[in-house]
Formats: sequence, structure tokens, C-alpha cells
Amino acid sequence: MLNNSSKDAPTNPRGIPHAPFVDRVEDYVSSRAEVDGTMKSFQEMISKYQFMEVNTQRRGAGLKDKIPDIQKSLDVVQFLKTQKPGSDPIETTFELNDTLYAKALVPATDEVYLWLGANVMLSYPISEAETLLESKLSAARQNLTNCEEDLDFLREQITTLEVATARVYNWDVTQKRKEKAEHGEAEVDERKLIPNG
Repeated sequence: MLNNSSKDAPTNPRGIPHAPFVDRVEDYVSSRAEVDGTMKSFQEMISKYQFMEVNTQRRGAGLKDKIPDIQKSLDVVQFLKTQKPGSDPIETTFELNDTLYAKALVPATDEVYLWLGANVMLSYPISEAETLLESKLSAARQNLTNCEEDLDFLREQITTLEVATARVYNWDVTQKRKEKAEHGEAEVDERKLIPNG
């Protein structure tokens, strides 16, 4: 029968378990009575992998939206870092809303305010803001790479389980045919033994 010990199962670097590869169906089912349970177990595993795939796709999409924003913020901080104290203010246009912009004069400064999320904004010295944004950008890119690797891994595991399901199903069909053939031969032998008439 199928061994569901998740403690011993190999995983990818982020802890997603490998799907069992069914080379020999006899290693997973010893009789036709176990086929339904094994098929159900494989279907549950496929559902779990598909759930993880959807969540990973969402996380990747969020990161793809977030990375350009972090990069823009970093570019602005790096630009402000180049400004010398006492230099002329910079005229800029900034977004208030999706369709509403305003003009502003930005004097040379040694601090910036960054949105941290959850309606929280903090003041940072420019060098600390640059370091923070670089680390956030690096982490977001690494997380996106991990998401893409996980998606490939999950698709591979889903395919492996679909193939395993097909192998178990085909084995079951083959066993049914063998049983029918044996049962049919037994009927033919019985007919030979029973005299007509």
C-alpha cells in the first residue's frame, strides 16, 4: 500500500514533497482491492499540488507587480542621494491618485519617507533607505526566482502523479482482463465435464 510518511519523503529546497514515481505498480498495490484507495490517494495529492500551484502563481504575480515599484523607489532614492546640500530644488510631478498628479519642488534632503505597508510610513536617512530598498529588491527577486522554480517543480509533480494514476488504472484493467480470461477458461472446462443430455 502507499506509504504516506511525509517525514521521510524527499522535498525541494522549500519543503514541497516529491510525488512518488510508480515504476512498478505492484510496489504500491498488491491486489485489486487496494486500487481504489491508491487512486484516491493520488487524486488527493494532485489536488494538493494544484492548490500549491495556484497559491505560488498568485505569490509570483504579486512579486512581479512589487519589483518595479521597489526599483522605482530605489532609483528615486539614488537620485536624491546625488543632490548636494544647497543645490536648486528639483521640480517634479508626483502621483496623488491613478489619474491625478501634482507638481512639487523637492529641495536637497538627507532623509526620505518610505511606505512600509499597512499604512505605515517611516523616515530614513538616504543611505539607510538605499540599503533597505536594495535588500528588499534583492529579496523580492530571489522570492520570484523561488516561485518560478516551485511552479516548475509542482507541474512536474502533478505530471508524475497523473502518470502514476494512469499506470495504476491500466494495471487494474489488465488484472480484470486476466480474471475474466481465467473465469472464462474455467467455464469452458466445466462445460466439457458436464455431459449433454
